[in-house]
Amino acid sequence: MGFLLGVDSSTTATKAVLIDEDGSVRGIGVAGYGFSTPRPLWSEQEPGLWWDGAVEAIGSVLRSTGVSGADIAAVGLTGQMHGAVLLDRAGAVLRPAILWNDQRTSAECDLIRAVVGAERLIAITGNDALTGFTAPKLMWVREHEPDVWRRIKHVLLPKDYVRLRLTGEYAVDKADGAGTLLFDLAARDWSVEILSALEIEHAWMPTAWEGPQVTGSVNEEAAAATGLRLGTPVVAGAGDQAANAVGVGAVAPGTMALSLGTSGVIFAATDRPIFEPHGRLHAFCHAVPDRWHMMSVMLSAAGSLRWFRDALAPGVEYATLVADAESVPAGSGGLWFLPYLTGERSPHPDPLARGAFVGLTLAHDRRHMTRAVLEGVAFGLRDGLDLMISAGMPRPGQIRASGGGMASPLWRQILADVLGGEIATVNTSEGAAYGAALLAAVGAGWYTSVDAACAALVTATVAASPGEDASRYAEAHAVYRDLYPALAPSFKRM
Repeated sequence: MGFLLGVDSSTTATKAVLIDEDGSVRGIGVAGYGFSTPRPLWSEQEPGLWWDGAVEAIGSVLRSTGVSGADIAAVGLTGQMHGAVLLDRAGAVLRPAILWNDQRTSAECDLIRAVVGAERLIAITGNDALTGFTAPKLMWVREHEPDVWRRIKHVLLPKDYVRLRLTGEYAVDKADGAGTLLFDLAARDWSVEILSALEIEHAWMPTAWEGPQVTGSVNEEAAAATGLRLGTPVVAGAGDQAANAVGVGAVAPGTMALSLGTSGVIFAATDRPIFEPHGRLHAFCHAVPDRWHMMSVMLSAAGSLRWFRDALAPGVEYATLVADAESVPAGSGGLWFLPYLTGERSPHPDPLARGAFVGLTLAHDRRHMTRAVLEGVAFGLRDGLDLMISAGMPRPGQIRASGGGMASPLWRQILADVLGGEIATVNTSEGAAYGAALLAAVGAGWYTSVDAACAALVTATVAASPGEDASRYAEAHAVYRDLYPALAPSFKRM
């Protein structure tokens, strides 16, 4: 049967994960890169970095495993969502991509609501207009960079630029397409009404495919660059969150996934489009055909711990920081941390929200501050989970978790206590890239459905269950929940 390859083009690195017919990870290739913040609230990246990263990561995993590119049955793609990749008629990049965490488009979001109507926008797309989405980025370019606007002929998402370089095809999967704010959620395709209202050319948007469908094959130039076989099928794949959900088996209603990476995500699969009427949650198509999902997103999850370490404990290992925090009881001695370091999405769609430590006294030291960061991220995730439940999702019994934050037993226990459910890990920690490879398994004909692939290859193990600190955290979360409304006016004045 050979091997499958999942390629994940994230914000800071491209990862290529090679799996065999048993679902075992045989090798991983990684290529890192940076992104730029040329002005406050801006976040940009050169698309060429993703292609160079894919070439390096794919070549690395093939070399390290000794697997021939000729033995790769199919490739699945995933990556950061919402970015705006603008290309001319020849497919050349017109400007750096504007990324998911860019916050410059507040005025454009207001304009979208005014033009489409706030309620109508949510009814069609399942989402409110938020600064991270693709649509307001396009409108910003039209207003501020008219020379670029006039030359646009193609709009892609980040992973789909890698697809273009691999296959020469302009395509997107339906899960990633739904994250642009230009999709009809129920119809699972581009919304003619939204595109028309925003005066965005329908012809710019690529064909939308279901996650396991084959969208093209590796072309001659890409084969020479990567070592893959000419003609290797490339499936549609998914945006990183939908692909991660596939990777942990959250593909059917009743299963939830938690991703604790730079951002933090609670994800639940549904068999029909469900949305929160005020747009405080994301509602997107799933990577699984004829399924959807609800998603709560906080922008700085494990990214909060990284900021804390880099700013206040440079050079200290994460394991050391967290081990020291274990000596502090639940509640961090009356210290709270608000993780709004880059604004927030759920449940507070506010690009002006800011991070804060609240309750500092002379009795607090680095240990308390570290634990407060871990707890603050968990409280932020609980806010999103509560909103999902109020919108109609059942309370979770088991949450399948992935991401770098899951390496910490203390953080896993805090999450179980705060979220009120079992935290389970799965047999691979490669999340989105692994999910992309499973979608490739279906596209290659190894399995008849995504459900079948996940049932065969994904195994969950309970890592933490709610314990004696759960009631203490319920009290602490009630205080945390009051802090944003109290501080929001000051954030705006700042």
